[in-house]
Amino acid sequence: MLVAIDGPAGAGKSTVARAVARELHFTYLASGAMYRCVALLSLAMPASEPAALARAARIELGERVLLDGRDVTEEIRTPEASEAASRVAADPGVREALVAKQRELIAGGDWVAEGRDIGTVVAPDAELKVFLTANPEERARRRAVELGADSATVLAEQALRDERDTTRSHSPLQAAPGAVVLDTTGMGVEQVVARIASLARDRAG
Repeated sequence: MLVAIDGPAGAGKSTVARAVARELHFTYLASGAMYRCVALLSLAMPASEPAALARAARIELGERVLLDGRDVTEEIRTPEASEAASRVAADPGVREALVAKQRELIAGGDWVAEGRDIGTVVAPDAELKVFLTANPEERARRRAVELGADSATVLAEQALRDERDTTRSHSPLQAAPGAVVLDTTGMGVEQVVARIASLARDRAG
């Protein structure tokens, strides 16, 4: 079974998806980490074509994120990596390469996969599709706490990223057909996890 969780930055996808995977004893896939890895490569090698970097990258996801054998778990979470990830994610060649890698990973077994186009592009036939969202101020507050940054600055950067993610021509951020839209404003992580786990169990029969 596949549970696809999409949504904008700061909606709580990573925290929720990881917890849902633990609750259901599924494997967790953070697709955003893959884009962040390509972003790191593009920052280190600005003259290289991002799509070529994406095709060649050896990315291993688990408790730690390994890029070509190197642990980059903390490095991919910096503001610079986040901004670069949003840019490379708009490259159709990068998306094509990473979508292929993601589909290969989730071809067998039980997964909770989170990102921005899991339910729309990577796995439109997922048994359960969820679109997590929250109001902009709440999302910015969560990101600011996570990054140790100023909320107003995060809110401004978030607005730019939302614009880029929702208007790009290739795989724009949007709720997939048939997705359960879940506004997490004012909800605790435990409530959100319980709701999604319940939906998954219902779909599994």
